[in-house]
Amino acid sequence: MALPVAEWQGRTARLWAALEPALRERLAAASLRDAVRLGCDLLRSEEEEEAALLRLCLQARTDKQPEAAGWYREQGNREFKRGRYQAALRLYSKVCLEDIARAESHGYPDRLLPKVLLRKAECLLCLERLQDAQDILSVLESKIALDGVMTTHLTQLKKLSQLKVKLGEKERCPEPAQEARGGIQGKPEIWEENNRISGASSSLSLRFDAERGRHLVASQDIVAGQSLVKEEAFVSVLCPGESLPLQDGATAWDTRATNADLYCHRCLRQLLASVPCHGCSYAKYCSQDCADMAWQQYHRTECSLGALLLTLGVFCHVALRTVLLAGFAEVSRLVARSHCGDKNLQNPEARCKPLSEAADSGADSRGIPGCGSSGRYQSSYQALFHLLPHTEQHSPEHKFLCTLSVVAICKKLQAAGLEAAVLNQESPQQRSKTKTFEKTSDELSPELKTVAEAMLRHVLQLQCNAQAITVMQDLGPGDGAVVDKKPVRLATAFFPVLSLLNHSCCPNTSVSFSGTAATVRASQPISSGQEVLHCYGPHWRRMRVVERQQLLHQYFFKCRCRACLEELESGVKSVVSIRNSFCCPTCQAQMQEEEDTLCCSNEACGTSASKDHLSGRLQDLQQQIKKALDLLSVGKADQAIKMLLKCQIDAGTFLSPEHLLMGEMEDHLAQVYATLGKWQEAARHLKKSIEVVEMHHGPSSVEVGHELFKLAQILFNGFAVSEALSTIQRAEGILSVHFGPQSAQIQELQEMKACLSELPRNILQRT
Repeated sequence: MALPVAEWQGRTARLWAALEPALRERLAAASLRDAVRLGCDLLRSEEEEEAALLRLCLQARTDKQPEAAGWYREQGNREFKRGRYQAALRLYSKVCLEDIARAESHGYPDRLLPKVLLRKAECLLCLERLQDAQDILSVLESKIALDGVMTTHLTQLKKLSQLKVKLGEKERCPEPAQEARGGIQGKPEIWEENNRISGASSSLSLRFDAERGRHLVASQDIVAGQSLVKEEAFVSVLCPGESLPLQDGATAWDTRATNADLYCHRCLRQLLASVPCHGCSYAKYCSQDCADMAWQQYHRTECSLGALLLTLGVFCHVALRTVLLAGFAEVSRLVARSHCGDKNLQNPEARCKPLSEAADSGADSRGIPGCGSSGRYQSSYQALFHLLPHTEQHSPEHKFLCTLSVVAICKKLQAAGLEAAVLNQESPQQRSKTKTFEKTSDELSPELKTVAEAMLRHVLQLQCNAQAITVMQDLGPGDGAVVDKKPVRLATAFFPVLSLLNHSCCPNTSVSFSGTAATVRASQPISSGQEVLHCYGPHWRRMRVVERQQLLHQYFFKCRCRACLEELESGVKSVVSIRNSFCCPTCQAQMQEEEDTLCCSNEACGTSASKDHLSGRLQDLQQQIKKALDLLSVGKADQAIKMLLKCQIDAGTFLSPEHLLMGEMEDHLAQVYATLGKWQEAARHLKKSIEVVEMHHGPSSVEVGHELFKLAQILFNGFAVSEALSTIQRAEGILSVHFGPQSAQIQELQEMKACLSELPRNILQRT
């Protein structure tokens, strides 16, 4: 949730509507500094709003609840007994080691404490995650003093783990030779960093013109798959994920595991046995080192504000953490410059002069905002501060919401005595000075007003410059031989260099993530002098031009990329409209839209139908598909197949054969047949799904790469050696362009290829 909860948005909207028109005009035209000052005055006089915000914070508890450990253990045991190992593992992940110790201090039986992690280790073993299970056992040995009875259980489990490891080593193929793995891993990527742009390839140049602003262009020919930017996020905040509001009489604990339970809150690594914050129940880390680093850098300030930050949204949280990481000295320096008539900080690109497109990467870039005195553009707070806040383009209501939210955070910092931590003051004299101010005035200190102003700037910047860090997560239980994955938003971050890339609905790059690091790769050849472009979300193969333009309004520009111009100016119908169309129930020809009626394109047929009627049929069909997948999730695969086949017949009477839903049904059928071990049937349906995905997304798209990865798994399990090897090769070629040769999927494909290549020659000949 990027913005504050709906209730707080509603309250600020009502407060805005109730303001005197003259005051609304002042706020709408106010500078960031004046907006903060007016916001402070309003919150001080509107005590009811502060009380309402406090009540909202009670719905997002982040305080310690020691009794929760026992409850999660019981729920995890229940899932484990049902054989739902992935669900059980996630529930056990909610129980942190230090939280178990706190449960012990609250009367939790000593003899039961190790069982939580033992169960987690068993889940890992059932999921064939042998090394992870060993890690859990090592943690148990080092963290918990076990009595004699539990030592027996631990020894038995360790023996079982060792036995499985040995068995796995025997069954697993020997380490493949380099030739078997193919050439990808054996060829290290050539990387030469740009001496003018930190984290960028030497094949790029930083340019500016009035139409495109700051942007990156190729200074030499670039090949598909070549890395162009490797940047560590200046700041990132884990997105907490969805959580249900508490109902009267309901348990205070949610059995669903969110991102906040599964990933380190600092480095974004997946958690096994997490190390929690000692002060709150929300923040969790992969190691004590990460926990200590986060505490020193920002969490000592954020810890007691957890509920408030969850209530006010990720953008406010990112803004606060940005200021904490930058340090008050740097923040105040840049804020002061913006007060001293430096118009470049109000409109950072106003002073830029067009730079020659023909200049090489060593061209003078000292005139470009964000660059240091040497002309180097670095992934720094200075570069981040110069990103456009678009202060005048945001609606007055939105600026008002953001202003009250950041002022509320700063008032909480002052009330909690955290101002010294924010200002990086450590001496007792400085801390006592801050507390004296706090006791004698409800007004924000000048320093915290500076912090609020910087935070407001960053919240407004995030609407156009926030980068979603995504991770591939398993769909469904993840216990089968074929694992389906989808990209999920894991965190929101500022990447100053990545933010230089302009948008195109038909981009020439792909972005992938490893923890908090982003890598931009060329998704197609880029000629020297051509601009390097990134898709902000609306892609021409996924959305109609009207939908794309509507979504891009938040970025305050009208897209003029090639795809948009073709659809807008030439009247060419979108491929999305053509392929996701209805077909005539009588003759299966494409239906054409005429106001609220759809008419058959076959003049000899003349059939017409209500658009609402066919849309209703589509919604009913989607509901039936969902019911089929629910049946699969509870182990009723045969019933799921019958329902999906019935859905296919129904869909064929009114949907285009190229409709994306037709491909999705083929994919679902492949999933069900794979669950039953019917590999040939699974492969047949998945191939049909891939045909539809290719039509929609293109043969070299990342979507096709993911589908080929699944097909490779199915063919591998079905022992279709020759076809599996050719599918692996094609999947490698696509996925390595988008994610690089070291990605997890590429590594798994290479392992499958190595196993198949080591099979006896007589088996290879038969298959």
